[in-house]
Amino acid sequence: MLRSVIQMVRRPVMWCAMFLLPMLMFLFFPTIMDDGLPTRIPAAIVDKDGTQLSREITQTLGGMQMIKLTESLNSYTEARHAVQEGRIYGFFMIPENFEADLLAGRKPAITFYTNMTYYVPGSLLYKTFKATAIYTKAGVAVNVVENVGVNPSDFAGLMQPVNIQARGIGNPTLNYGIYLCNSFLPAVLQLMIMLVTVFSLGQEIKYYTSPHLLRMADGSIIRALVGKILPQTVVWWVMVIFMTAWLYRFNHYPMNGSWFWMIVNELLFVLAAQGFAVTVFGLLPNLRLSLSVCALLGIITFSIAAFSFPEQSMYKGLAIFSYLMPVRYNFLIYGNIALNGLPLYYSRIWFCVYFIYIFLPLPFLGRIKKAMLKPVYCP
Repeated sequence: MLRSVIQMVRRPVMWCAMFLLPMLMFLFFPTIMDDGLPTRIPAAIVDKDGTQLSREITQTLGGMQMIKLTESLNSYTEARHAVQEGRIYGFFMIPENFEADLLAGRKPAITFYTNMTYYVPGSLLYKTFKATAIYTKAGVAVNVVENVGVNPSDFAGLMQPVNIQARGIGNPTLNYGIYLCNSFLPAVLQLMIMLVTVFSLGQEIKYYTSPHLLRMADGSIIRALVGKILPQTVVWWVMVIFMTAWLYRFNHYPMNGSWFWMIVNELLFVLAAQGFAVTVFGLLPNLRLSLSVCALLGIITFSIAAFSFPEQSMYKGLAIFSYLMPVRYNFLIYGNIALNGLPLYYSRIWFCVYFIYIFLPLPFLGRIKKAMLKPVYCP
C-alpha cells in the first residue's frame, strides 16, 4: 500500500485524473446549470410574410425567456447555413401570404427547425416554437369569432375544454441541474475510476514490476490487488463524499431521503466501478486494450445508461446494455432515495448488484496472476 501511495504521488497523471479533472467537473456542471435551465438560446426568424400578424409573432417569440432572436433571415437556405455554422440552434419560418391564407381558411403551415444534435437547447427551442405556433392559431381563432359577433368568453371553452395542471414529481421547478449533475458527475467519476484502476495495473506489466509486487504480497494476487488499489479507493471515497456534500448541501439539490444511505451508495459505487475495471483487466491483461475498452464503455454509458432517454422506450436489444455499468444503479438509487425519498427497501436490489460487481473479478484472478508473473508488454 505504501508503494502504491508513492506511485500515486510521483505521477502527475494520477493527480490530474484523481483530483484535478473531477474537481473541475464538480465546479463546471453545477455552475453552468445554476439557473436551472439554459435561457436566451440563439435562434432566428424567417418572415416571408411581412404583415402585422407575422410581426406580432416575431415580437411574441422575442419576448420568450428561452429564446434570443439573434438574426432575421430572408430564406430557408440562409437559416440552414446559420444552423450548420453554429450561429443559431434553430429557426422559425413564416411562409408567404401567411395572414391572407389564414384568414381565408386555407390552413397555411408554420415551419420551425431545431438542431437536435444539441439535445437540451434543441428540445427547449422545439417546445417554445411549438407553443408559439399553438398560441398563434388560438389568437387568430379568437379574432375570427369576435369579427362574426361571438363573445370570446363563450368560445374559450371550445378552445381549451380541459384545463391541465402539470406537477413535476421530485423536481417541481424543472431544474435541469438537479437532473443532469446527479447523473453526469457519477458517470464522469466512473470513467476516471475505471481508467485509473486499469492504468495502475497495466503499468506494473508495462514496466515489468508486477513480479516484484507479487513477491511483496507473498504470492497472493488478492493481497497484491488490495494493496495496489485500496489507496486509490480511499481517495475516490473522499471525492464522492465531497461530491455528495457539494451537490446536496452547498448547491441545495433536493435530498428527500436518507443521507446515510446515499453516502453508502456512493462508497459502494466506487468499489463496483473498480471491480468492473479489474474484471476488464482480467479479461484483457494488456494496458492498451483494457484502457481502450474501459474508455469505450465509460463513454457509451452517457447515452446508454438511460440518463436522457428512458430505458422503457429503448429498443429491447439496446435496453439490456443500459444495466451493464455500475453508474446505472447509482442513478436508480439516487432517484429512489434523494429525489423520491423512498425507504431502503425499494433500492435493496440495486445495492445487491453493487456486490456482484465487487466480486466479479474473482474468476479472473488466476489470469491476472499469470500475466503478472510473466509480464509481456504489447505496445
